[in-house]
Order: sequence, then structure tokens, then C-alpha cells
Amino acid sequence: MEEKNSENMATPVIMPKQGQSVETCIITQWFKAAGDKVSTGDILFSYETDKAAFDLESPAEGILLETFF
Repeated sequence: MEEKNSENMATPVIMPKQGQSVETCIITQWFKAAGDKVSTGDILFSYETDKAAFDLESPAEGILLETFF
């Protein structure tokens, strides 16, 4: 997934690595879609590992250009 920020540069958003003991990591819900305006701190998606569930916040403000998974 990438976001276009106010400086016209894309900011890649990558699911954080959860450690060597995590066997699975699955995106469970998208809260934003390609083309949506996004503010810093907005929740982009939720994901689960075999041990816990997390939300990923936007690191930048802009337009969500694409989602890849």
C-alpha cells in the first residue's frame, strides 16, 4: 500500500515484522480504500498474528494510492 503525501511523494506502508516466533500474519479488515483521503494516525487496516491482533495507523497524510493485499 502507498500513500501520496502533500509533497507529492509516496510513503510506503508495510506491515511491521512481528518476530521470529510468529507463524502467520493476516490482514483482517481494511478501513481505507484506494483513493481515500488519509490523515496521519488514521487506522488503515487491522491484522492478526497467531498470537495477537493489531491496528496499523497511517504514518503520513495524503491519498491512499493502492492496496496490494
